[in-house]
Amino acid sequence: MGDFFSLFFDSLDDVGSGLWVTVQATVLGALVAFALSFVFGFMANNQHLLVRGVSRVIVEFFRGTSLYVQVFWLFYALPLLTGYQLNPLFCGVVAFGINYGAYGSEVVRGALNAVPRAQFEAAVALNFSPAQRMRKVILPQAWVQMIPSFTSLLIMLLKATPLLWLITAVDITAVVQQMRDRTGATAPAYLTLLVIYFVLAYLLTLGMNALERAAKKRLGQHEGARGVLRSRSAEPALAGGSAK
Repeated sequence: MGDFFSLFFDSLDDVGSGLWVTVQATVLGALVAFALSFVFGFMANNQHLLVRGVSRVIVEFFRGTSLYVQVFWLFYALPLLTGYQLNPLFCGVVAFGINYGAYGSEVVRGALNAVPRAQFEAAVALNFSPAQRMRKVILPQAWVQMIPSFTSLLIMLLKATPLLWLITAVDITAVVQQMRDRTGATAPAYLTLLVIYFVLAYLLTLGMNALERAAKKRLGQHEGARGVLRSRSAEPALAGGSAK
Protein backbone atom coordinates (compact mmCIF):
# COMPACT_ATOMS: atom_id res chain seq x y z
CA MET A 1 0.00 0.00 0.00
CA GLY A 2 2.81 2.37 0.85
CA ASP A 3 4.44 1.78 -2.53
CA PHE A 4 1.25 2.75 -4.35
CA PHE A 5 0.70 6.01 -2.48
CA SER A 6 4.40 6.91 -2.77
CA LEU A 7 4.14 6.46 -6.54
CA PHE A 8 0.83 8.34 -6.59
CA PHE A 9 2.23 11.44 -4.88
CA ASP A 10 5.44 11.26 -6.91
CA SER A 11 3.36 11.29 -10.11
CA LEU A 12 0.98 14.15 -9.38
CA ASP A 13 1.62 15.64 -12.82
CA ASP A 14 0.32 12.47 -14.46
CA VAL A 15 -2.58 12.34 -12.02
CA GLY A 16 -3.49 15.93 -12.82
CA SER A 17 -3.28 15.26 -16.56
CA GLY A 18 -5.53 12.21 -16.27
CA LEU A 19 -7.97 14.09 -14.05
CA TRP A 20 -8.11 16.90 -16.60
CA VAL A 21 -9.04 14.42 -19.36
CA THR A 22 -11.85 13.07 -17.16
CA VAL A 23 -13.13 16.57 -16.41
CA GLN A 24 -13.00 17.56 -20.08
CA ALA A 25 -14.90 14.46 -21.16
CA THR A 26 -17.53 15.09 -18.49
CA VAL A 27 -18.03 18.80 -19.15
CA LEU A 28 -17.89 18.66 -22.95
CA GLY A 29 -20.02 15.52 -23.10
CA ALA A 30 -22.56 17.18 -20.79
CA LEU A 31 -22.71 20.28 -23.00
CA VAL A 32 -23.37 18.17 -26.09
CA ALA A 33 -25.95 16.11 -24.20
CA PHE A 34 -27.65 19.25 -22.88
CA ALA A 35 -28.00 20.73 -26.36
CA LEU A 36 -29.31 17.49 -27.86
CA SER A 37 -31.71 17.02 -24.95
CA PHE A 38 -33.50 20.23 -25.86
CA VAL A 39 -33.36 19.60 -29.61
CA PHE A 40 -34.92 16.15 -29.39
CA GLY A 41 -37.14 17.11 -26.45
CA PHE A 42 -38.73 19.97 -28.39
CA MET A 43 -38.99 17.77 -31.49
CA ALA A 44 -40.84 15.16 -29.43
CA ASN A 45 -43.47 17.79 -28.52
CA ASN A 46 -43.79 19.14 -32.06
CA GLN A 47 -47.25 19.09 -33.61
CA HIS A 48 -45.98 17.49 -36.83
CA LEU A 49 -46.00 13.70 -36.83
CA LEU A 50 -42.88 13.43 -39.00
CA VAL A 51 -40.80 15.59 -36.65
CA ARG A 52 -41.97 13.60 -33.63
CA GLY A 53 -41.28 10.36 -35.46
CA VAL A 54 -37.72 11.33 -36.37
CA SER A 55 -37.04 12.32 -32.77
CA ARG A 56 -38.49 9.07 -31.44
CA VAL A 57 -36.43 6.89 -33.79
CA ILE A 58 -33.17 8.66 -32.92
CA VAL A 59 -33.84 8.69 -29.18
CA GLU A 60 -34.86 5.04 -29.02
CA PHE A 61 -31.89 3.96 -31.11
CA PHE A 62 -29.31 5.59 -28.85
CA ARG A 63 -31.14 4.63 -25.65
CA GLY A 64 -31.51 1.07 -26.88
CA THR A 65 -27.89 0.48 -27.87
CA SER A 66 -24.91 0.12 -25.58
CA LEU A 67 -22.76 3.16 -24.83
CA TYR A 68 -19.80 0.78 -24.79
CA VAL A 69 -20.55 -0.27 -28.39
CA GLN A 70 -21.18 3.33 -29.46
CA VAL A 71 -17.75 4.43 -28.19
CA PHE A 72 -16.03 1.49 -29.86
CA TRP A 73 -17.93 2.04 -33.11
CA LEU A 74 -16.85 5.67 -33.33
CA PHE A 75 -13.23 4.89 -32.55
CA TYR A 76 -12.68 1.60 -34.38
CA ALA A 77 -15.44 1.12 -36.99
CA LEU A 78 -16.07 4.65 -38.26
CA PRO A 79 -12.45 5.14 -39.43
CA LEU A 80 -12.80 2.03 -41.61
CA LEU A 81 -15.71 3.70 -43.40
CA THR A 82 -14.37 7.25 -43.58
CA GLY A 83 -10.60 6.77 -43.61
CA TYR A 84 -10.18 9.24 -40.75
CA GLN A 85 -9.07 8.28 -37.25
CA LEU A 86 -10.83 10.38 -34.64
CA ASN A 87 -9.24 11.65 -31.44
CA PRO A 88 -10.11 9.36 -28.48
CA LEU A 89 -11.37 12.23 -26.33
CA PHE A 90 -13.47 13.54 -29.21
CA CYS A 91 -15.00 10.09 -29.72
CA GLY A 92 -15.86 9.89 -26.06
CA VAL A 93 -17.43 13.34 -25.97
CA VAL A 94 -19.57 12.58 -29.04
CA ALA A 95 -20.68 9.18 -27.73
CA PHE A 96 -21.45 10.50 -24.24
CA GLY A 97 -23.26 13.52 -25.67
CA ILE A 98 -25.50 11.54 -28.00
CA ASN A 99 -26.24 8.75 -25.54
CA TYR A 100 -27.08 10.94 -22.57
CA GLY A 101 -28.71 13.51 -24.83
CA ALA A 102 -31.18 10.80 -25.83
CA TYR A 103 -32.02 10.16 -22.17
CA GLY A 104 -32.10 13.90 -21.47
CA SER A 105 -34.62 14.49 -24.24
CA GLU A 106 -37.15 12.46 -22.27
CA VAL A 107 -36.47 14.67 -19.25
CA VAL A 108 -37.18 17.76 -21.35
CA ARG A 109 -40.29 16.27 -22.93
CA GLY A 110 -41.66 15.12 -19.59
CA ALA A 111 -40.97 18.42 -17.83
CA LEU A 112 -42.63 20.44 -20.61
CA ASN A 113 -45.69 18.20 -20.47
CA ALA A 114 -45.82 18.52 -16.67
CA VAL A 115 -46.36 22.29 -16.77
CA PRO A 116 -50.07 22.84 -16.01
CA ARG A 117 -52.20 23.45 -19.08
CA ALA A 118 -53.65 26.54 -17.43
CA GLN A 119 -50.24 28.22 -17.69
CA PHE A 120 -50.24 27.74 -21.45
CA GLU A 121 -53.80 29.01 -21.75
CA ALA A 122 -52.97 32.08 -19.68
CA ALA A 123 -50.04 32.89 -21.96
CA VAL A 124 -52.34 32.56 -24.99
CA ALA A 125 -54.86 34.88 -23.33
CA LEU A 126 -52.07 37.44 -22.88
CA ASN A 127 -51.49 37.28 -26.64
CA PHE A 128 -47.94 35.92 -26.30
CA SER A 129 -46.35 34.50 -29.41
CA PRO A 130 -45.36 30.79 -29.34
CA ALA A 131 -41.74 31.79 -28.69
CA GLN A 132 -42.75 34.16 -25.89
CA ARG A 133 -44.99 31.51 -24.32
CA MET A 134 -42.13 29.05 -24.24
CA ARG A 135 -39.46 31.51 -23.08
CA LYS A 136 -41.43 33.46 -20.47
CA VAL A 137 -43.99 30.99 -19.13
CA ILE A 138 -43.46 27.32 -19.96
CA LEU A 139 -39.68 26.87 -19.97
CA PRO A 140 -38.90 28.64 -16.64
CA GLN A 141 -41.33 26.29 -14.85
CA ALA A 142 -40.20 23.20 -16.73
CA TRP A 143 -36.52 24.02 -16.17
CA VAL A 144 -36.89 23.72 -12.38
CA GLN A 145 -38.32 20.23 -12.86
CA MET A 146 -35.56 19.20 -15.28
CA ILE A 147 -32.60 19.99 -13.03
CA PRO A 148 -32.85 17.02 -10.59
CA SER A 149 -32.98 14.52 -13.47
CA PHE A 150 -30.21 16.33 -15.33
CA THR A 151 -28.14 16.05 -12.15
CA SER A 152 -28.58 12.29 -12.13
CA LEU A 153 -27.66 12.03 -15.82
CA LEU A 154 -24.59 14.21 -15.27
CA ILE A 155 -23.35 11.91 -12.50
CA MET A 156 -24.00 8.89 -14.71
CA LEU A 157 -22.00 10.52 -17.50
CA LEU A 158 -19.10 11.11 -15.12
CA LYS A 159 -19.17 7.46 -14.08
CA ALA A 160 -19.10 6.42 -17.76
CA THR A 161 -15.85 8.27 -18.50
CA PRO A 162 -13.63 5.25 -17.61
CA LEU A 163 -14.70 3.89 -21.01
CA LEU A 164 -12.15 6.35 -22.43
CA TRP A 165 -9.43 4.10 -21.08
CA LEU A 166 -10.58 1.38 -23.47
CA ILE A 167 -10.00 3.62 -26.51
CA THR A 168 -6.49 4.71 -25.45
CA ALA A 169 -7.42 8.03 -23.79
CA VAL A 170 -5.34 8.49 -20.64
CA ASP A 171 -7.95 9.55 -18.11
CA ILE A 172 -7.68 9.27 -14.34
CA THR A 173 -8.72 5.61 -14.47
CA ALA A 174 -5.93 4.81 -16.93
CA VAL A 175 -3.35 6.65 -14.82
CA VAL A 176 -4.31 4.83 -11.61
CA GLN A 177 -4.50 1.51 -13.45
CA GLN A 178 -0.93 2.01 -14.68
CA MET A 179 0.19 2.65 -11.09
CA ARG A 180 -1.67 -0.44 -9.97
CA ASP A 181 0.12 -2.51 -12.63
CA ARG A 182 3.49 -1.17 -11.49
CA THR A 183 2.96 -1.74 -7.78
CA GLY A 184 0.51 -4.65 -7.75
CA ALA A 185 -1.53 -2.78 -5.13
CA THR A 186 -5.08 -3.46 -6.27
CA ALA A 187 -7.08 -2.40 -3.19
CA PRO A 188 -5.39 1.03 -2.71
CA ALA A 189 -5.64 1.77 -6.43
CA TYR A 190 -9.35 1.16 -6.71
CA LEU A 191 -10.05 2.76 -3.35
CA THR A 192 -8.31 5.86 -4.64
CA LEU A 193 -10.48 5.83 -7.76
CA LEU A 194 -13.62 5.47 -5.65
CA VAL A 195 -12.66 8.54 -3.61
CA ILE A 196 -11.76 10.60 -6.69
CA TYR A 197 -15.02 9.85 -8.50
CA PHE A 198 -17.03 10.45 -5.33
CA VAL A 199 -15.44 13.88 -4.85
CA LEU A 200 -16.05 14.82 -8.49
CA ALA A 201 -19.65 13.60 -8.34
CA TYR A 202 -20.34 15.50 -5.13
CA LEU A 203 -18.91 18.73 -6.54
CA LEU A 204 -21.14 18.36 -9.61
CA THR A 205 -24.12 17.72 -7.36
CA LEU A 206 -23.42 20.86 -5.33
CA GLY A 207 -23.18 22.89 -8.53
CA MET A 208 -26.47 21.55 -9.88
CA ASN A 209 -28.18 22.08 -6.52
CA ALA A 210 -27.05 25.72 -6.60
CA LEU A 211 -28.42 26.00 -10.16
CA GLU A 212 -31.76 24.57 -9.01
CA ARG A 213 -31.89 26.97 -6.08
CA ALA A 214 -31.32 29.92 -8.43
CA ALA A 215 -34.00 28.68 -10.84
CA LYS A 216 -36.52 28.33 -7.99
CA LYS A 217 -35.66 31.79 -6.71
CA ARG A 218 -36.55 33.27 -10.11
CA LEU A 219 -39.99 31.67 -9.73
CA GLY A 220 -40.38 33.06 -6.23
CA GLN A 221 -39.76 29.69 -4.58
CA HIS A 222 -37.15 30.76 -2.05
CA GLU A 223 -34.98 28.05 -0.53
CA GLY A 224 -32.35 28.38 2.16
CA ALA A 225 -28.65 27.88 1.52
CA ARG A 226 -28.92 24.46 3.19
CA GLY A 227 -30.85 23.31 0.12
CA VAL A 228 -27.61 23.33 -1.86
CA LEU A 229 -26.26 20.54 0.33
CA ARG A 230 -29.42 18.45 0.17
CA SER A 231 -29.56 15.45 -2.12
CA ARG A 232 -32.05 15.66 -4.95
CA SER A 233 -34.46 13.06 -6.29
CA ALA A 234 -34.82 12.60 -10.04
CA GLU A 235 -38.40 11.35 -9.70
CA PRO A 236 -40.40 14.58 -10.23
CA ALA A 237 -39.14 15.35 -13.73
CA LEU A 238 -39.06 11.73 -14.79
CA ALA A 239 -42.62 11.26 -13.67
CA GLY A 240 -43.61 14.17 -15.84
CA GLY A 241 -43.06 12.03 -18.91
CA SER A 242 -46.31 10.22 -18.23
CA ALA A 243 -48.25 13.30 -17.23
CA LYS A 244 -49.52 14.08 -20.67
